[in-house]
Amino acid sequence: MTGRESRDDGHDALYESSGLYVLGALVGEERARFERHMAECEVCLAEVRTLGGVADVLPFSVPQVPAPPELRARVLAAARTARPPLLVRDHTAVRAPASPAVRPHSRGTVWAGWFAAAASLAMAAGLGGYAATLQVRLRDVQQRLGQAMSRLQESEQRLDAANRDATVVRMNLALVTSADVVDLRLAGQPPARQASGRAFVSRSRGVLLAASNLPALPANRVYQVWFLTPGAPVSGGLLRPDDQGNATVTFPVAADTPAFAGLAVSLEPEGGVPAPTGAIYLATQ
Repeated sequence: MTGRESRDDGHDALYESSGLYVLGALVGEERARFERHMAECEVCLAEVRTLGGVADVLPFSVPQVPAPPELRARVLAAARTARPPLLVRDHTAVRAPASPAVRPHSRGTVWAGWFAAAASLAMAAGLGGYAATLQVRLRDVQQRLGQAMSRLQESEQRLDAANRDATVVRMNLALVTSADVVDLRLAGQPPARQASGRAFVSRSRGVLLAASNLPALPANRVYQVWFLTPGAPVSGGLLRPDDQGNATVTFPVAADTPAFAGLAVSLEPEGGVPAPTGAIYLATQ
């Protein structure tokens, strides 16, 4: 068939379908019509062979961008619901007699479509890379936000501790400045001559005791503070010094506690006892 005969039977329209045929986009009667025409048209056959070579290398014409990990799952899910892909006929198997050369203006139109397709693929790859970059930045922002939240939590904990300390200081200040406060001095006894203490006693606000240089506590033992009343001593509370033997504690004074003018500190079993059983380490002078 000559080039003029091709134009008379719709060659131009069929020639423009070469790219669609290579991509498997022609179906049904359109595909059959193009294949009948290509069997008799050297121009369309040559175009199919040329475009087939381009299609083989087209995936390598854009930068390779690693796909996101979740892409594989999405593709597999889509493949399970999509129709089977169209098979592209092997364009090298068609044989036809010699035909006129491909016309420049028609091939240029097809190449324009291929360049558009390549540009679309490049844009898609670029968007994929941009999305991956955004994910990295998002993870970095989330990490920094987590660190900021941790620092904020630590600051809030320090603020709470400072508020508690300030509350204790205010209470102690109110105790030592109360109208009924009595200042008592405690001296070290034979088990701990180097120990000393000072107590501020207020019936209305309690007792503030500061002790220093107490020996380290033996296992399963604790220091116990006693209010020295005219009758039997009354337990005021327990005392555990730090590694340097120092301790500052406050005790309330129950309303039914008899009047007392002195304090003592003894070493007792862990948990305390109802009445003194151990050696006295501190006592008022």
